[in-house]
Amino acid sequence: PQLLEYAASLKVDSLFISDLDAFESHDSASLKELRARARDLGIELYLGTWSICPSSRVFRDRWGTAEEHLALGIRMARDLGSPVLRVVLGTIEDRRTPGGIEARIEDTLRVLRACRSRALDSGIRIAVENHAGDMQARELAELVKAAGPDFVGVNFDSGNACWTLEDPVRSFEILGPFTVCTSLRDAMIWETETGAKVQWTAMGEGCLDLKSFFARFTELCPEVPVHIETISGFAREFAYLQAGFWDAYPHARAADFAAFLALAKRGRPLPTRRFANAEEERAYQRDELERSLRYCREVLGMGRRG
Repeated sequence: PQLLEYAASLKVDSLFISDLDAFESHDSASLKELRARARDLGIELYLGTWSICPSSRVFRDRWGTAEEHLALGIRMARDLGSPVLRVVLGTIEDRRTPGGIEARIEDTLRVLRACRSRALDSGIRIAVENHAGDMQARELAELVKAAGPDFVGVNFDSGNACWTLEDPVRSFEILGPFTVCTSLRDAMIWETETGAKVQWTAMGEGCLDLKSFFARFTELCPEVPVHIETISGFAREFAYLQAGFWDAYPHARAADFAAFLALAKRGRPLPTRRFANAEEERAYQRDELERSLRYCREVLGMGRRG
């Protein structure tokens, strides 16, 4: 309820609650009350959860098996009135597990297929995210096509596209036709001695070509909401000049990587933020979000209520 009130104060059109832990209760009555409150506030709700790949390093059985976890999320999405349930495969570390990312994709496909009829009967699209460096755009597109675009789509994350060494504009050309939900941010990329670093930023404060990105967005998925997910203040290094790095990327293409390199050459180093306490970090992250929303409205012309 507090998150709904905060969203209303920001005059947003849509709120993406991306983790089941955010809810005080998972029972249908409680979720339907939240749905009614959101409707009264003029806010559309979108729901997400975590890994449904049972062999991912980040999979947890807190919600039961992978199939039980996905079934729970579908039911909760239906109760909330969310048209989608966002899920993830895992993270970049899964690319170096036995069988690589291809084996993890196959395990995820089995779970999706097991819940196909449940999703279709509930009218819920399963939105698989390009999450934390796990799948490159072409790999995720193949997963969607193999599972069935009638019930599986994409949650596109622009910051995570950078973690797969892709230019988000180029990545979106591949995934945009399948996109049903988003979690977006800007990013700064710069070259280092071993490769490049990526630091997520507030919208308009990185080196991504956001105007080109949203020009294509309005053409490929104009009715999909733009959800801003800023997670700022730290950088991750990708040591692609070191031996063995590319072993985990069997499907990488030179043209895609060249576009990423072009971004890195445009970028500049940013400092890592240090916080004295949790409240200081919360205030910083809230400011990143609110600046991003202002940029989206004032520079990019977004928002219906705002």
